[in-house]
Amino acid sequence: MDNLTVNKNPLLIVLSGPSGVGKDAVLNKMKCVCPNFHFTVTATTRPKRTGEVDGKDYIFLSRDDFEEKLKTGEFIEWAEVYGNLYGVPKTQVTSALNDGLNVVIKIDVQGARTIKTLAPEATFIFLLPPSLHILEKRLRDRMTESTSDLRKRLVTAKNELSDSDWFDFSIINEDDGIEDVVNQIIQICSTIQSNNKSKEYFHD
Repeated sequence: MDNLTVNKNPLLIVLSGPSGVGKDAVLNKMKCVCPNFHFTVTATTRPKRTGEVDGKDYIFLSRDDFEEKLKTGEFIEWAEVYGNLYGVPKTQVTSALNDGLNVVIKIDVQGARTIKTLAPEATFIFLLPPSLHILEKRLRDRMTESTSDLRKRLVTAKNELSDSDWFDFSIINEDDGIEDVVNQIIQICSTIQSNNKSKEYFHD
């Protein structure tokens, strides 16, 4: 990819955290109060959950379609998570940055590490649960995983929590604390942008 230098100082924000920590809830709140942000829509091969909208929550693709896009280099980053493929569309990110919008990528920790190598000047934010017990309760309450899948997600969560110290910022997502999390993210972005430094995100 050609180097991408932006002139209006938009930020590339990578939001990560274990499954069930509340990333989607945080993003949904941000969409209501952050008009100068672009929220990337991740492509995935996983089945659509009840209430999800194609093109809004995720771009739902067959495995064949995903792999074809992978061959043509349409993803900045991709990974297989719990047997499903996930990818961040390249054009969404580059177009929004060129338009001067802050770009938020919601991604798992594995994917965040990959983006760190591609765009080290991005801002990496890790969402933490108040405790593993509360994280497990959140996962059980959403009732979208089987017992075996739930166990896998909890094991992965423990590993991700122990490997999160490289993120630029960590924020605890308390119960009923979505608004506070969003305010912290906005403050982080405001502080970084006040430095008025143009960033070059992607390198060949």
